[in-house]
Amino acid sequence: MADDSLASHRRDPIKSSVGNVAAQRRRQNAATVGKERRESLVRAKRLCRVGATGEGDVLVEENHMMTDEEGFLLEDQTSSAVKELKSAVVYQGKGAMQKRVNALRELRRLLSKSEFPPVEAALKAGAIPLLVQCLSFGSPDEQLLEAAWCLTNIAAGKPEETKALLPALPLLIAHLGEKSSLPVAEQCAWALGNVAGEGEELRKVLLSQGALPPLARMVLPNKGSTVRTAAWALSNLIKGPDPKAATELIKVDGVLDAILRHLRKSDEELATEVAWVVVYLSALSNFATGVLVKSDALQPLVERLATSNSLQLLIPVLRSLGNLVAGDSHTTSTVLIPGHEITDGVIKVLVKCLKSDHRVLKKEASWVLSNIAAGSIEHKQLIYSSEAVPLLLRLLSTAPFDIRKEVAYVLGNLCVAPATGEGKPDLIKENLVSLVQRGCLSGFIDLVRSADIEAARLGLQFTELVLRGMPNGDGPKLVEQEDGIDAMERYQFHENEDLRNMANGLVDKYFGEDYGVNE
Repeated sequence: MADDSLASHRRDPIKSSVGNVAAQRRRQNAATVGKERRESLVRAKRLCRVGATGEGDVLVEENHMMTDEEGFLLEDQTSSAVKELKSAVVYQGKGAMQKRVNALRELRRLLSKSEFPPVEAALKAGAIPLLVQCLSFGSPDEQLLEAAWCLTNIAAGKPEETKALLPALPLLIAHLGEKSSLPVAEQCAWALGNVAGEGEELRKVLLSQGALPPLARMVLPNKGSTVRTAAWALSNLIKGPDPKAATELIKVDGVLDAILRHLRKSDEELATEVAWVVVYLSALSNFATGVLVKSDALQPLVERLATSNSLQLLIPVLRSLGNLVAGDSHTTSTVLIPGHEITDGVIKVLVKCLKSDHRVLKKEASWVLSNIAAGSIEHKQLIYSSEAVPLLLRLLSTAPFDIRKEVAYVLGNLCVAPATGEGKPDLIKENLVSLVQRGCLSGFIDLVRSADIEAARLGLQFTELVLRGMPNGDGPKLVEQEDGIDAMERYQFHENEDLRNMANGLVDKYFGEDYGVNE
């Protein structure tokens, strides 16, 4: 994914080669992806309206806004339901088990009724210790399922509400085992996924209590909602920022084969959750990235990109592909060998994404292309000779700012040879001349005017290429025609020393006292 802070390090030989910063950039990317995912449709925490059995007896009006009066009533009902559960838990007479199940079902129904469940009321009434009791081993599946469902929705609440589940975590993890029924194991995985989605602190607790191995084993079967839920929970559990969990996951027997199998053959819903697992594996762990590259994970990712139109699937698949090619130059060369069918396939699916109506796909595809364009001469030629270039040129002048910045990296890197030292990179004049003739310079001058430091630096770097590299000394004239002198002079007293020195240096060198005298 094209994040703003470290993106230039991997793919910017215009400045210099920065080697192994790619791993750091991928880790930062994972944090950014996690934040976006929390705010998107694919949420980090999920409310359970229909249980792991596929059944739910709560009628929910999706767009119904609950009034204050309805909210107060729901809280009162929830407090009463917890009291009823307390009574049922201590009751030992005839029908005790059914009494507990009925009380749990009523509490679960109330916690599933609204988009914002009455978690606070349940916690104040003392629900957690009772639910932990109801998870005890030897309890009937119906009771375990209802208790885990209640905990799932409590964990979907605010951060302090999610932390209230700490006493329940050991039993939730224990019920992931093979002795549990699939519905119970799945509901417990869902609850743990919500806990892991809350943040790093709770992820560390879960990992220390051994949640990863049983969740990993749950993704090994071929299909089913249990596999999907476990994959989602795993993607939350390994999202870092510590890469240890991602490395541990890829080492679990059978997990790599299961990931590849699900990417190739599973339905789109399951493939989406598995693709998010691959996003975090490849973003956080160099070891996992190496394993995925060697196992030919690229092929199923490319096939999914080529055949699917599901945005929810395409985003994690594209990010996974981007992470795999955003390694060091050796990894990129290993993954993308010019002339191989898979390499041509990668370029084709990236072109498909550039043509998409979805801005996120355009931005992601541009980020992936920028890393390929920062590779060898052969990699640059792959892009330059493809359908991507006219699309990129159009996006540079018409797309929203964040996409234009990513596109600028691609086009800029097509014009410079791979960096060999700290000095200015060698030009690929043929590409530079062609792109400038096709009108790209105005887009880069617009970036020079940007308030975004990274974009402005990129614009100035490309402007330097034009001033230095255009034949017959035409560079200064072309830059002047695009009001480039005015754009650079804005940095005369700029607070950023780097940009100030770069812009002033270019103006002094190419537009000094002698500029235009011969004319």
